[in-house]
Formats: sequence, C-alpha cells, structure tokens
Amino acid sequence: MRAGLPQVNGSCQSNVSSQACCRNWRVVRRSPADTAECKHFKLLGNLLVTSVRNLWALALTLSLGAAVSLGITRFAYGLLLPAMRADLGWSYTLAGAMNTANAMGYFLGALATPWLLRRLGASTVLWGGALLASVFMGLSGFFTATEPLLAQRMLAGVASAFVFISGGLLAAQMGVRAPERSGFLIGLYYSGTGVGIVLSAIAVPWVLEQAAGQAHGWRWAWWLLALVCLVGSAALLWPARAMAQPLAPGQGMGAGLVRFRWRQFGFALAGYTLFGMGYIGYMTFVVALLRSQGSSSLAVTVFYGLLGLAVMASSRVWAGLLDRHKTGQALALLNGLLGLATILPALTQSWPVILASGLLFGGVFLSVVASTTALVRHNLPPTAWASGISAFTTVFAAGQIAGPTLVGWIADGPGGLARGLVYSALALWLGALLAWHQPALEKQNLRS
Repeated sequence: MRAGLPQVNGSCQSNVSSQACCRNWRVVRRSPADTAECKHFKLLGNLLVTSVRNLWALALTLSLGAAVSLGITRFAYGLLLPAMRADLGWSYTLAGAMNTANAMGYFLGALATPWLLRRLGASTVLWGGALLASVFMGLSGFFTATEPLLAQRMLAGVASAFVFISGGLLAAQMGVRAPERSGFLIGLYYSGTGVGIVLSAIAVPWVLEQAAGQAHGWRWAWWLLALVCLVGSAALLWPARAMAQPLAPGQGMGAGLVRFRWRQFGFALAGYTLFGMGYIGYMTFVVALLRSQGSSSLAVTVFYGLLGLAVMASSRVWAGLLDRHKTGQALALLNGLLGLATILPALTQSWPVILASGLLFGGVFLSVVASTTALVRHNLPPTAWASGISAFTTVFAAGQIAGPTLVGWIADGPGGLARGLVYSALALWLGALLAWHQPALEKQNLRS
C-alpha cells in the first residue's frame, strides 16, 4: 500500500467493497499510481478525490467564482441603479451604459482569456480575476463622475470574464471525473451566481437605507460588495489549488487535435448572442421598474432574494436536460422560458405575477449559460473546451454590450421600462428559434 493513500479499516485494497470505501473517502494528496490501488478513487487535478461529498464541497466552493463574477460584480448594479440615477441625475440611457461598459469589459476579457489560460492555467486566472474584480468593485465607491465610473465598470467586466470562463472550464473538467453527475456539477457552478444575488439582495437595500442621509450614500454599498468579493476570492484558493493540474492530453472523448470551429456551432452562437442581448435588460432594469411602480425596499429584497434562490436551485432542476441533449434544444427551451419571464412585468403590476416572473427568471437564466458549456462538452474533446467556452462567452458578451443601452434608450421614450422589457423578451424568443436548429456534431465531422 502506498503512503498517503486513504485506508479502510486499516488498509486500502482493490477488492474493498464500494460501501466500505465510500464511508471513508476523503481528499488527499495523490501519488501517480493511486488509482491502481482502489477503483473508487478519482483524480482531480493534483488531489485524489475520494468522496462524493468532497467532490460536491469542491464544486460548491468553485461556484463562488460565479457568485463573484456575475452575482455581485455584474448584477448587484441593478440594485444600486435607482439610487445612483436619482443622486447623479442620470437618464436611463446613461444608467444602462454603465452595464454596457461592464459588458464591453467582459467582451475584452473573454477575448484575452484563452491566451491567459494557455500561459497561466485556469486556476491562476480564476483566483487572480476574482481578486481584481474585488478591487474594481471597491474603487467604484470613490467616484461620482461618469467617466471613471464607466472605466471601473469596464475593468470589473474584464476581471469577471477571467473568473467566469476559467471557473466554467474547471467545472467542465470536474464533470469528466464524475460523468454520471456532469450536468449537475456544471449547473452547480453556474448556480453559484444565485449566492451572489441573494447576498446582494440582503446587503444592498439595507446599506442604502442606512446611508440614506449621507451624500452619495450608495458608495457604501460598493465597498461592502467589494468586501464580500474579497471573502469569496479567498475561498477560491482551495479549488484553485486542488485543480491546478489540467486534464491529461487525450483524456475524455476524441483526440487532442480537434479544435473548436465557429461555423459548426453557428445557430447556437447566434441564439446565445440574442440571449445576452435579452436577459441583461431584465437584470439591469427590473428593480428600477419595481421602484417606479412604488415597491418598497423590503419588496425589492424579497423579489431579488427569491430570484437568487431560484438560481441556486436551478442546477438540480435542469441537470437532466443538460445531460440528455447534444443539440441546441436545451438552449432553445430555456431561452423561450426566459422570454416569458421577462415579458410578465411589462404586462402587469400584479405582485404575485411579478414574483412568479422573478422565480422563473432565476430558475432558468444561468441554466442557459450552463447549456452552452454542456453543448461544448457533449460535442468536443476536453482539449477544445477552453476555446469553445471562450467563444460562447465572447458572443454572450457582445450581446450584452448592446442590450442595456438599447433598453435604456427605449425606456427614455414612450412606454418607459415596460416597453424595454418587451424588446428583451422578443430578443430571447428569436434566440430560442435560432438555437433550436443547432445540430449535434457527428464524430467524423469534428475535424472538418
């Protein structure tokens, strides 16, 4: 028996029963031949994951990358928008431009991430990006002029792309080690966004209320959010170190020579671009719409918190769908449901319907993101995953660049924010139609 290998009743042998081994699994440092000793062990980076429970703990901790990069760095701004707009005299177009700047940064970050992944590895990019995002969030509280705020939002977008893409790649690699749970593990990573949304829903309205009598009191919310991001960044050190070693060449389906080709995923990429255009309008302006309708701080907290909780539950709800479909049908179905959730607040002010909209939106929108990772994982070998995930993230960011400013411009005209959400819903439904036509790739066509 090799030193450092977990023991079951004093020994570890290949003929140990599955139940006995499962009761004693834990995460330990690996040695190169450990898996030859016990068939129940799984290699994960430079660690030996010897427990399903520990695998999930690692996945949950990794999901804090999504909490930092999307749940807080991007979406918390929607909670701050009404207070900043009222204090700084912004139009809806300018308020939307702040998230457009964030999306532009995300787009630039997505273009740079494949190069960084090759140079530094996913683990370093994950943790470094999270730290940078925390810094830029904090700096946003030190400015009131439009130009530096736009710059901070853009830089935060660059950093969040580093985190989100590298974390998604690590989650996909984790799924290789546990293929029977791959859909759930990928969904679990993206559902971490809900953690960030829930924390923002609790913290931001409370801070804004406490600082209401101060000049530019909204800046305290930026600083608190930056502190939360720093805590999340520190927690990411564990999965970053645990998964520092990438997949061995050739592990998983296919050979290492296969590359991601954009034209093979044309319909899915087009549908995902429209998802980026459509969903961001809702996440940027729905709180402003509720405020304009007279909703209280408590009502906003309840609505946004329920939306975040639905995001957290979505990984379990849609895991089977992501595992089954190798075509764009999962992306199409989820885009269609998201369009329904988006248009509801534009049609009625009924509070139960508004809550239903938030629950449906939260239960779907990050699973759309997970569906593209699953599509890449189903149709390409692991060596092409980084470029595939980056390509989808790039078009996602491109869609988000147009979405907030366009919805804000529409909201400044007749019909207000409600008409802007109608536009968002139409974009999502068109994206669903395009994604429906995305076929699965035949193995013989992977190199064509």
